[in-house]
Amino acid sequence: MKQFVKLSLVYRLSLNLILGNFGALYAASSVKAANKIILEYSILRESVYISELSTLAKTGEISSSLNSYLKMANKQPEDLRRILNQNVNVDPVFLSKILKSFAGDFVLDKVSQVIHTPSRRADRESLRGALVTSALSDSNIRVIEILENYPTSEIHVDGDHLADIYQQIDSVVSHIPHLPF
Repeated sequence: MKQFVKLSLVYRLSLNLILGNFGALYAASSVKAANKIILEYSILRESVYISELSTLAKTGEISSSLNSYLKMANKQPEDLRRILNQNVNVDPVFLSKILKSFAGDFVLDKVSQVIHTPSRRADRESLRGALVTSALSDSNIRVIEILENYPTSEIHVDGDHLADIYQQIDSVVSHIPHLPF
């Protein structure tokens, strides 16, 4: 009887482990990255596709709708492109550790005032995921990568303060070697 109970317990634990891993893989594959941004400059708000910003960042080409919006906001496409491509070199492991610290929470909360979910819920977690995902592939983070990797289908971005993100992230990253991990 003990043998049957042990076998039954091992069977159930194995089945739970397999089903749990399958569920996690399914959930991870079904999470979509952002595809639309609500870009706000002053009192203006416009829905912009991530693909439009990605094209601007990579090639300098700008869609007519984004160009019209930037003209209304009195902003230059070159300035937005420069902001989107600002680069911070960072070790993804250290970044992950710091973003789970008190200082990391503080920075995430500050950056979440500029980039946030429509509901303003789980901003810290969403931003943390986007930052670490951005750093994983090449050990650097660009603003456009944060937007591309944001784990909700829509993001709200305060364009007037978008450049501040680079400075905030760079400030934290520059202090990483001095933090005790």
